[in-house]
Amino acid sequence: MVVCYTRRMVTQLKAVGLKADGRFWLTLDGRNFLGRGRIELLQRIRETGSISKAAKAMKMSYKAAWDAADAMNTAWQSPLVDSGPAGSRLTEDAERLIAAYQKAEARHAAFMETLAIDLWASAP
Repeated sequence: MVVCYTRRMVTQLKAVGLKADGRFWLTLDGRNFLGRGRIELLQRIRETGSISKAAKAMKMSYKAAWDAADAMNTAWQSPLVDSGPAGSRLTEDAERLIAAYQKAEARHAAFMETLAIDLWASAP
């Protein structure tokens, strides 16, 4: 019975366009560290083996991609992206952070949906 009620509420929320919205970031020492864009960059580096190819796939400049990878490496205090003449690869830390981020982001999305349902239920 509760499931049907929840589905009906979600349908009504979609019909009126009401939703709770919030961006999810992992912060480190009070600064944004990992968000969707940086996670996508790491994933593209994993797929392509290259910061340059990852940047092209994301339609961003090589410098912006390199700066983001460098900022993540520096903030984490050990490399997340190892680069050399043969290309780039993710470290184990990067793989663990991607998995942790994805899990946390899914929980965040579920929370935001629940919040929207609660807001709808309490709206006049």
